[in-house]
Amino acid sequence: MASIEFRQVTKTFEKHTVIKDLDLTIEDGKFTVLVGPSGCGKTTLLRMIAGIDPQTSGQVLINGKDVTSITPGKRGVAMVFQNYAIYPTMSVRENIEFGLKNNKVPKAERTRLVETISATVGLYEYLDRKPSTLSGGQRQRVALARAMVKQPSVFLMDEPLSNLDAKLRVQMRIELIELHKKLGTTFVYVTHDQVEAMSMADTIVLMNQGQIQQEAPPDVMYRQPNNLFAAQFIGVPPMNVGDLGVGGVKYGFRPESAILSAKPAEHHLSLRGVIVTREMLGSETIYQVRSGPDAFMVKCTEDLFAVDQEVYLGVPEAKLDFFGADNNRIGKDHKQWDDYMRKLRGFSHG
Repeated sequence: MASIEFRQVTKTFEKHTVIKDLDLTIEDGKFTVLVGPSGCGKTTLLRMIAGIDPQTSGQVLINGKDVTSITPGKRGVAMVFQNYAIYPTMSVRENIEFGLKNNKVPKAERTRLVETISATVGLYEYLDRKPSTLSGGQRQRVALARAMVKQPSVFLMDEPLSNLDAKLRVQMRIELIELHKKLGTTFVYVTHDQVEAMSMADTIVLMNQGQIQQEAPPDVMYRQPNNLFAAQFIGVPPMNVGDLGVGGVKYGFRPESAILSAKPAEHHLSLRGVIVTREMLGSETIYQVRSGPDAFMVKCTEDLFAVDQEVYLGVPEAKLDFFGADNNRIGKDHKQWDDYMRKLRGFSHG
């Protein structure tokens, strides 16, 4: 196992700076997910850890040791790619033991390691098969097994599930969580899918335009977003946001925090609106409600309303957040919090 630390790291491609003066510590043994939109710098961080694309300046440390001058093969890391990168002409066994052969590991030890790892990831009975005969999930397990057999201190994963269908992605997420528990090794996982991040991570590092927007456990990031970007990137549907009309301040609430009713709900911010769209998803229904210039998403466990129906949208005051003109979240200890709440109550029909 190993911790990873970035100290004032900058990465520049020609004249374009992707990462600038970044500080980040990834804890030993944790499942850390780097998440953010395409081009935000998350894969660049991963490749710097691996040594594939070293930083332009600053330090990357693994277990307290500066690895800047250490080649990728000697950093004690293993990387699993989006496209599996397995050899189609080799059997599963040959794919898994390929790196061991290159490192001149004795045959008996190779056999022991391959059989142990293949049993861990559910591939033992497929060792003599070619990758072309396997499913997408099984091929991804081959890539995982090939990384595991190196016994690395750090696993790096670059969107490893993005080529799988939705059902298989859910299954593989569960398997990766269980695998992390078994190995107790540091996992660093890159994805643009916030559902993957929320469901798998011990710690989420949310990035945008080369900067860390927030670093927190999933529940903290969801309930206490640092800023509007975090509030609207994390969550399906994302947090609803409306303009308070005071100095660029905005208010927000999660779709599941709201209720719909025929009459204003007591002790709630109550907004009158009309249902614009309705998505019945089985266990829940998601409504889009138009209220004045704003459109809000509401997630309900019951399917009671129809499109074009007039309703009241209610939100408990305890579930409301405010964001300043700088887009940062305003804490309840802010001197103007009560003023903002009074202003918002002025919108209410309750």
